[in-house]
Amino acid sequence: MPKMTKAHKTVGTSTYQRIKHDIIFGVLAPGEKLKLEPLKDRYSASLSTLRETLNRLASEGFVDAPEQRGFFVTPVSREDLIEVSNLRVLLECHALELSISNGDTEWEGNLVAAHHKLHLMEQRMLQGDHSEVEAWKRYDWEFHLALIQACNSRNLLSLHALLYDKYLRYQMLVLTNRGETAVREHRAMLDAALARDAAKASEILEAHIRGGLAHTLEAMKEVA
Repeated sequence: MPKMTKAHKTVGTSTYQRIKHDIIFGVLAPGEKLKLEPLKDRYSASLSTLRETLNRLASEGFVDAPEQRGFFVTPVSREDLIEVSNLRVLLECHALELSISNGDTEWEGNLVAAHHKLHLMEQRMLQGDHSEVEAWKRYDWEFHLALIQACNSRNLLSLHALLYDKYLRYQMLVLTNRGETAVREHRAMLDAALARDAAKASEILEAHIRGGLAHTLEAMKEVA
């Protein structure tokens, strides 16, 4: 097998990140056919890099690659969202309990900082400023990651990141949030984690994910 150059790896990683971003944020719509020639121009990538990228995204569930039919953005469905949410509850709650048990002062500091950034963005959104949706979701991701960062399991963190991205895709599809309810839940999770109350933190986290699921399912009815 020929060795990949550093430049090839960099281009491949960049192409992967950009296409995945565009799938998650709806730039590439669910079910859309991914034609290689237009993608080549759009992402300034070679055909071989695009095939590698799309096959990687297919292995992660963001792209469908039916035999002899090319590549398509994976469709969305209520059933898939429910499954992703249930898996997220299982993995993230387990990781949170481990993280609370293992976390040190550094973990606490990072968690407080992540919540502070998220809270500031949430306050702006509550006041009607929706100009930075991507920043809001980035801070939301950073807070949830900070909660479980001390679980000391690379496999758990990797699986959680994949599920979170799939969950996020549905949220971006309906472009809605739960306002004050989500803000209160984030604060309650922070307080429980800092108090080292793993059971309470896990309970709040599960309610948070399931509340987001119900909200997104309801919003999907309006965009269907």
